[in-house]
Amino acid sequence: MTRILAAVAEEYADDKGLIWPKEVAPFDLHVIATGRDQVAYELAEKVSKQLEDARFDVLYDDRPKVSPGVKFGDAELLGVPTIVIVGRGAADGIVELWDRRSGERSEVPVAELLSRLG
Repeated sequence: MTRILAAVAEEYADDKGLIWPKEVAPFDLHVIATGRDQVAYELAEKVSKQLEDARFDVLYDDRPKVSPGVKFGDAELLGVPTIVIVGRGAADGIVELWDRRSGERSEVPVAELLSRLG
């Protein structure tokens, strides 16, 4: 087992950390609540629950006294393939979808999140 994990880590990593293939990732999605506004944390919790109800394995980072930069750094190290950031757009019902492999980020209304994730 350790050899398999070593091979995965060698093949699927960049200078920031692991990027797990979806098939073997410990979680499907990593939800990160950011900012000082309580609205972001409430929406992140709601989104996490919604995703879990849709049968996704979700890692939810709700650490209130940790900066967004630290949370993003931790997310890169952990390497969950898709990251959902709930922060600036929370009051408007907007989250950011981050593809860890490509680095591409896009804003998505919460109402469209499930359809975007497939």
